[in-house]
Amino acid sequence: MSDPRTAGIAKLVGIVLAAFALTFSLVPLYRVACEKVFGIRLDNTPSAPLADANAAENSKRIVTVIFDGDANSKLPWAFHPEQASMQVRVGEQYSTQYFARNDGGRAIVGSAAPSIAPARASKYFNKTECFCFTAQTLAAGESRDMPVHFIVDPALPDDISTITLSYTFYKNDALTAQLPARAGAASGAAP
Repeated sequence: MSDPRTAGIAKLVGIVLAAFALTFSLVPLYRVACEKVFGIRLDNTPSAPLADANAAENSKRIVTVIFDGDANSKLPWAFHPEQASMQVRVGEQYSTQYFARNDGGRAIVGSAAPSIAPARASKYFNKTECFCFTAQTLAAGESRDMPVHFIVDPALPDDISTITLSYTFYKNDALTAQLPARAGAASGAAP
């Protein structure tokens, strides 16, 4: 007859090993579920293959991207795109910049909310780098050019020839409250 403590320890070790194995299998299972079942790529690449039967024709396609931006009335910032529009070839990476200036008397943290029109074009407009991914801190009087890098997926429906990328900057009250009262008021320090 075996010792009940030994049997309990063996069960506990078995549970720990099973939990350990399950933990390490969750990442590949999650990736498979996202990519195969839901069609979501986790590596920021477009979900549709870029090299298909229509790749040669699509690579010649030009789309107009219009840029827009403003700051919410509670945020004393000047904010606008550096250029109004751009002609882009689908499948190629492009860059543009937005300008922001803090006209307030103290450092303020802002968060940008992007929107894309028409809405059904949003899944084909891939931002690879964007100031909207993180909150931005500007000291009083500080200004900054903020880049956006993007690719328009060649799978964009043929009836869409113009895409509008728009941002609205909002004051991030929670993060602004965490700044020291005079932080960046005269220093011009970046985040």
